[in-house]
Amino acid sequence: MQEGSSGPRYPIESVDNALKLLLMLRDRRAISVSEVSEDLSVAPSTAHRLLAMLVHHGFVRQDPATKAYAAGPVLAEISFAALRDSDIRPRARPFIEELVREVGETVHLVMLNGTQVLFTDCVEGTRALRAGSRVGTRLPAHCTAGGKVLLAELPDDQIRELYRDDEELEQLTPRSVATVTGLLTALDETRRHGYALNDGESEEELRAVAVAIRDPVGRVRAAITLSAPGYRLPPDQVPGVVAAMRRTADRIGEILL
Repeated sequence: MQEGSSGPRYPIESVDNALKLLLMLRDRRAISVSEVSEDLSVAPSTAHRLLAMLVHHGFVRQDPATKAYAAGPVLAEISFAALRDSDIRPRARPFIEELVREVGETVHLVMLNGTQVLFTDCVEGTRALRAGSRVGTRLPAHCTAGGKVLLAELPDDQIRELYRDDEELEQLTPRSVATVTGLLTALDETRRHGYALNDGESEEELRAVAVAIRDPVGRVRAAITLSAPGYRLPPDQVPGVVAAMRRTADRIGEILL
């Protein structure tokens, strides 16, 4: 019998807490034992045991320096498995490779997952100094060009619901958007231009530009983002890069069902 929306009839509390903990990692880059304890209303010792078990199985990893916990490699593997049936990577890759040959810079294929962006594929640039692959990595969507161009597809009320817990946002660099209000302003600009920029917001001295990929019925399926050292992507170069990226995104979108 399928369980109703109210949940299973005979819940297992430990499993429920472990799954809630994993959902916390969907929307946060890292969590501490005290945050888990507070959010799940359990003792710190219980929170620590939950985290230790998830670390053991690879769902969570602990930063040895900060002692904070973040999503582990197994979660990335599960994300890729969930996307397998609708995976556009094999179909998109030839077009991305062609774009990289044209522009010489690193291009990623990215997808939105809650308030994070998942880097699902990459073709690195041809230059000695280039942006590296981030495949399998998750970053706060508001700090990335790909994340912002995908968030811009959502209405403002849905954005506020996604970030309902706090007006303040995590910053990866001093240039990162710091508030939900600031993010809404940035997304409005993204909608007007039809592309998103990342000017040192995820990594200092790195610039990126992203455009959405739409299937033949207009649904946004993913985004492509081009990253380069800042000096190689000055403002006057952005229009030409965006034009090349749009051609690529359109060609990918045409073959998606």
